[in-house]
Amino acid sequence: MDAFDVTILGCSSATPAFGRFPTSQLVHIAGRFLLVDCGEGAQMQLRRFSIKFQRINHIFISHLHGDHFLGLSGFLSSLHLLGRTDPIHIYGEDVLLDIINTTNKHSRSILQYPVVFHPLEFDKSKLLFEDEKLTVTTIPLKHSIPCCGFLFTEKPRPRKLIKEEIEKYAVPVDQMEKLKAGEDFITVDGKKIANDTLTLPSLPPRQYAYCSDTVYDEEIIPLISKSDLLYHESTFMEDMRDRAKQTMHSTAKDAANIAKKAEVGKLILGHFSARYKDLAPLLAEAKEVFAETYLAEEGKKVSL
Repeated sequence: MDAFDVTILGCSSATPAFGRFPTSQLVHIAGRFLLVDCGEGAQMQLRRFSIKFQRINHIFISHLHGDHFLGLSGFLSSLHLLGRTDPIHIYGEDVLLDIINTTNKHSRSILQYPVVFHPLEFDKSKLLFEDEKLTVTTIPLKHSIPCCGFLFTEKPRPRKLIKEEIEKYAVPVDQMEKLKAGEDFITVDGKKIANDTLTLPSLPPRQYAYCSDTVYDEEIIPLISKSDLLYHESTFMEDMRDRAKQTMHSTAKDAANIAKKAEVGKLILGHFSARYKDLAPLLAEAKEVFAETYLAEEGKKVSL
């Protein structure tokens, strides 16, 4: 089975605090390495956790608050210094391209690889990327500036061949891929053998929902429903609910309620306020609502 895992690079909101870096994650799906947000120090975390820079071909920036993108220019510069020549795809608000170009202009930097920029739309869910293994779509979020999350969905996997039945009906090798794709088999004498006689269903496609900065918003539930893993910001505890509303953030309990109503498999809390050195109380508040809740601890790898 192909790999599908998420590595936490940073989990702090606004500023680094207590050894926690600003928000950044690496999503690995079937040999695709995708950087999700790129807060200050993201490249240091990639090195710390032995993740090779050149494997990353797609970078998704949820919004333009500094704790989510201020590590990007340094990372792009390092790719240049490391000799990258392959294109890199960046997805973000359209003005992000101006920021990148202005930084390069005034630092007199000429990147020796193409930057392919994809402007985001924030008012509706949109397909951003698709290949034979996965799709990436946006999750519109409600924050103080344009912001979206990202939904990483595995393509349906091939059906599994039943060895004994394949041998029984003498299925030629050149027909096996068709069987995996769900087609029936026609024998040399014209008899049709139903696909489910020769194969077993594959496991359901896996899905990861990344919900960056947002108020509590039940409108996202249909988009993230039944996801195997949900990351949802949880900047504050319940006693700071007024502050959460003022800054258009969520509490840990908000995140847990979204996870419960969306019927996800697991919830990861992140984007912690610098006021919290000890994160256990946030975890406890969320677990009262949704038991399968975990903290976005740096270096943690969650495999689906």
